[in-house]
Amino acid sequence: MIGLQDVREAAAALTGQIVRTPTVPAPSVSDRLGCRLFLKLENLQTTGSFKERGALNRLCRLGQAERARGVIATSAGNHAQGVAYHARRLGIPATIVMPRHTPFTKVEGTESFGATVVLHGDDLSAAEQHAAALAEERGLTVVHPYDDPHVIAGQGTIALELLDDAADIDDIVVPIGGGGLISGIAVAAKALRPDIRIIGVEADLYPSMSDALRGVSRDYTGATIAEGIAVKRPGALTLEIVRALVDDIVLVEETALERAIHLLLTGQKLLGEGAGVAGLAALLAVGERFAGRRVATILCGGNIDARLLASVMMRGLVRDGHLVRLMIGIDDSPGMLGRVAAVIGKAGGNIVEVYHHRLWYSVSPKRAELELVVETRDRLHARAVRQSLAGEGFTVTTV
Repeated sequence: MIGLQDVREAAAALTGQIVRTPTVPAPSVSDRLGCRLFLKLENLQTTGSFKERGALNRLCRLGQAERARGVIATSAGNHAQGVAYHARRLGIPATIVMPRHTPFTKVEGTESFGATVVLHGDDLSAAEQHAAALAEERGLTVVHPYDDPHVIAGQGTIALELLDDAADIDDIVVPIGGGGLISGIAVAAKALRPDIRIIGVEADLYPSMSDALRGVSRDYTGATIAEGIAVKRPGALTLEIVRALVDDIVLVEETALERAIHLLLTGQKLLGEGAGVAGLAALLAVGERFAGRRVATILCGGNIDARLLASVMMRGLVRDGHLVRLMIGIDDSPGMLGRVAAVIGKAGGNIVEVYHHRLWYSVSPKRAELELVVETRDRLHARAVRQSLAGEGFTVTTV
């Protein structure tokens, strides 16, 4: 078990080599959640993730011979970039093994920092096995993403900064993958504030830490937008720290993760990836448990694939009623499309897309169906647009 002194030593080693990220209040999100929320902005690190802390602390502990031979790490992206960036700074050769389906943005980011990237296997477990074989073959030092005392201590430096900026918080809500982040934070925070509540968050498709605490072993499958915490087996060291110091773990569904990304960007103008916003997703899912409390969560990464972000944001517009898809039955005669457009325009709607269906057997030869995507202010406005169309005699169905 590591202690507060290990975290303080890590903080000294990292000083001047990483970003001392701010802790900021989130008033617009707080109003919605009914608590006073603070965000620790680890997405502002050079590589966009907290992982730099643990990676750098481990690299600082290498001997000269180890530095010369080089290091190897397994990661879905953020740990990879943290190792690659600081290894290049320190003149240490770095090899990173990543699963084949790692988002392009993380592969490209890792390569841009000078590391040699090896894509292997369909998940982190397969990649980790391959990295272990390469380490033994080439004499490389493994920089584990979470189950290493120096990595854990490095991540714990977040708690020192957080409690310095917001000393009177009641809860710290922390995403859990392998457990390195929450272990380091729990060690430091509980030593400084034994009364503070440490709440972990896992994607409900990959609750490996929760299961391990209950002695349950099973397979995990499914596509999650929180791939950074989609870990099938937590660390042995982190498991014991979590067992001793973490108060509870919340599981969050994919919809909560989507909503958190959307809310963070629209409400606070901050970008987070799926794993990075898991703490906020937990607050959205079980907000009643934090009502009236002062809560901090770690925005632990902002490296989201651009295509995924676009999809999440558009789906958020649909979910909040800003985009609606309408099917409208019309006579197949001149001017009908113009009439529909005029009604929608008068009601304040903006037509984004139009599909005119005439050829399907379900439609009468003298009729047509219009499929429209319409931009509206909110759900009430969308209802008003539908009512305006119905008032002009059109049959309208929301898809």
